[in-house]
This record gives sequence, C-alpha cells and structure tokens, in this order.
Amino acid sequence: MTLLETLKYDLLIHGEWRPAKSGDRFDVENPATGECIASMANAGESDVADAVESAQTAFTGGPWSTMTGGDRGRIMWKMADLIEERADELGNLESISNGRPISETSSQMAVVASYFRYFAGFCDKIQGTTIPTSSSHLNYTTRVPLGVVGQLTPWNHPLMIASKKLAPALAAGCTVVLKPSEWAPLTPTEIGVIALEAGLPPGVLNIVNGFGPTSGKALASDSRLGKLDLTGGTETGRTVAKLAGENLTPLQFELGGKAPVIVFDDVNVDDAVNGCAFASFIASGQTCIQGSRAIVQRAIYDEFVEKLSRKVAGIRIGDPTDPQTQMGPVISRPSFDRVLSYVRSSVDEGARIAYGGKKPDGAQFESGYFIEPTVLADVRQSMKVAQEEIFGPVVCVIPFETESEAVEIANDIPYGLGCSIWTRDVARAHRVARDVIAGVIWINDHHRLHPAVPWGGFKDSGYGREGSFEFINEYTASKYVCVRLDPEPVDWYGSSGTGRRLN
Repeated sequence: MTLLETLKYDLLIHGEWRPAKSGDRFDVENPATGECIASMANAGESDVADAVESAQTAFTGGPWSTMTGGDRGRIMWKMADLIEERADELGNLESISNGRPISETSSQMAVVASYFRYFAGFCDKIQGTTIPTSSSHLNYTTRVPLGVVGQLTPWNHPLMIASKKLAPALAAGCTVVLKPSEWAPLTPTEIGVIALEAGLPPGVLNIVNGFGPTSGKALASDSRLGKLDLTGGTETGRTVAKLAGENLTPLQFELGGKAPVIVFDDVNVDDAVNGCAFASFIASGQTCIQGSRAIVQRAIYDEFVEKLSRKVAGIRIGDPTDPQTQMGPVISRPSFDRVLSYVRSSVDEGARIAYGGKKPDGAQFESGYFIEPTVLADVRQSMKVAQEEIFGPVVCVIPFETESEAVEIANDIPYGLGCSIWTRDVARAHRVARDVIAGVIWINDHHRLHPAVPWGGFKDSGYGREGSFEFINEYTASKYVCVRLDPEPVDWYGSSGTGRRLN
C-alpha cells in the first residue's frame, strides 16, 4: 500500500503493493533541500521477472486484451478524471522530487489527463482493412496488441512522459511494466494508485522502482516483452538497445536533444527573447527539447544577448513548492557539477558569461542544487557546449549571417529532436523548417505539445514517434487473414502444366 503520510512506496505487482523480495529500499531526495522525502522499494531481478509474469498473465488470461474498447475507454477516462482531481497534490509531489516549480508541475497535470482522454477515445476505433485481390479470396487485416510492454521513463517530466507512453499502450490492449527513474519516481508510482481506483484489472499495470543497472537492465533484457519504450539519455539508449537487441524486442526511443532557437533579424526582438527564455529555462533547462542554442542573426546579436541577459536576471529562483517561484534547482549533485563544468569549459574555450554561471547567492540556496540561469555569448559551433547536451539552465548564443549558415549551424550536431524558428517571413520560415533536421519544428513558438501531434527525432535523438493516432499502431501489429471463397477444389499436385498461379 502507498502511504502518502510517510511517503513510503512499495512495488505494484498484479494489483498489489508489495515490498521488494530482498527488502531493499532507496531514498528519494528533494533537490531543493537535500533532504530525504520518500522511501521506495528497490526492485531486484526477481521482482521485475514477477512483474513481467503478472503482465503476461493479465494479457493472455485476463480481461484487458479481450475487453471491449468501450470498457477500456471508460476506465482510462476515469483515470483522467482522478488525475485532474489530484492535480495540486501530484504537482507538489513532482516539485519536491525533481525541483520543478509547482506552477509548472500542477498545470502540467491537465496535459497528463488529456493524454488519457485522447487515447481513451480511440479504444473502440482500432480497426483493420479489407484488401481487394480477386473474387476467389477475401483478404482482411486486424490490429492486435503487442502484449507486454516495458516502459522506462525519465525524471524531468515524470508523470507526463509516463502517461504519454502508458495511455496509448493501454488503449491498444497491451499490459505494461513501468520502471520510472529513481530520481523522481513519486508521481509515476501514484499513477498505479489512480489506475487501481479507476478499475484497471490486476496485472495490467505493474510498477517496479529501482536503478537502471539492476531493475532497468532486467526489464530491458526480458525476452517476454512485445515492445520496449524508453525516454532517456542517448548513451542510456545505446545500452538498452544492446540488451533488447539480444531478444529482437521492438524498440521505441526518445533520447537526447540540442534544440536550436533560430532568430532572424526581422523579428520583434523582445518577443524572440521571451520565447528563447522560455525555451531555455523552463524546467531549469532539463528537457530534451530545451532551446540550448540561440542562433541569432548578426544584425541583432548584441541587442539579443543584452535583452536576454536582462530577462533571465529577473527569473525568480527558489523553493519549488512556492507558487511565486519561476525556476528551481537541477535534479542532483552530479547534474549540478556537470552543468557548472560545462560553463567553465566554455570560458576556457573563449565564450563569455553574459549572465549567471554559478550558484545564486543567499543562505536559502546553500543546501540545494541551484544554478543561475546562464547565458553564454560569443559561442562558436566547435565548442563543447555547442555540441553536447548540457541538460541544465544554460543557453549558448551563436551568431550567423545568412539563412543557409543558420541551417548549417542548426544541423551541425549529433541530435535532431526539436527546433524553433523566429521570423516574420512566411516563406523563409517554411524553407528553414524543411531544411533543419528535427522531428519537431515550432515557428514563433517553442515547446508546444498536444496528444494529437507526433513527437520524436532523428539521428542520436532516437527513433519512432509518440503521440497522435498513429501511436496506437506502435503498440499493435497488423494480422493478415486470407479466406478462400472459391468452391472449386485445389489440388496443385493433381494436375500439371504451365501458366497456373502458384500463390
């Protein structure tokens, strides 16, 4: 059972909350204070195996995969209602576990609920096709769920990304074993409480908290999975792909990013600055589509750097649970050290800190992993900070002269997930959108999301797309059925000659 008063969570396996077989537990830290806020059961290999067994039993012998789409949809709609009812509580749990301001986390719960409602609407609309070939045969397809799905989810948008994966999998009739990130597992575990209250049958959703090298590895390696879906870092993706590849498990990956914010000199500079500030510093810059590179046309470059620095100087840093806070800490001490090491390396390579670059002053920031929103100016594309994913509150401002140069800089990275283009020239906006290698393009905006749109990238940003009705097809497979209607008998070996149809 989950006890909210003590923030103690066990594993959810076959509809029951149970401790890990080993009895091991791990603590979850509040990155704003360094204090322990929750104790989680630490799943081992045997626990993960039990969770997969539960999901397999629920799929092959339970009601979920054979339940009518309408009945599945009603349960998912109830889950959405419960998420909205508990939005403030769930937002607070995210804020104390990953450091995002409550203004971000609580409002994001409406997006979470929208995913369950959107895919609930498709539960009774998953259908195949008839295929005309000849009058002698009837050919048709049905779409069938893939079975047990393993889902590995990150800490930066804990419940939203878990829900982006969970909702379409459930709508398709799959059963799920979910392994949240150990850094912020509270709300993805709470979705188990919500699912059971909504009437989800035992075993349809199993939740195994633990660490990547143990529970994550065990899940990725399980040969019973019909699919494995991961959102995480690119190197994690490479490791997981090798494990799953041994079993030829189908994969879907949303990995790292280094999104450019391309700003042309015909824009309203203040509007572009506001957009870039949002793109770069929402969630303390800890998003896969963070606007980590502001590629700004030379004519407005100095003005842009000055105004962006002034803008981010006004961002209110503080306690994530305070509704007035606009930016919280980064997730952990390793992240804190890594981000500041990138800032130092950029200065060594010739960049200029236009604003930030350190821990903010004040006693209230001493215990947490706070970093000032940082603007790095005079960055060259060859610098480490311009090539590698920092995953923190740092934006590199890079000048360009021509449209073709802007596109060249935007594409000169290993990633291809997101990009925003700021211009008043409609034709140029579409040209650049066409030429930039990214799966998600915004024009005069950034980080807009809806369950009806596809989400995913190219190159080292992974493969496959989340969202939209097409995502249902990622959790189902087409099954072809051929029915002979011709009353005449078939005896290939009873006759001879050429010109006959073999197949």
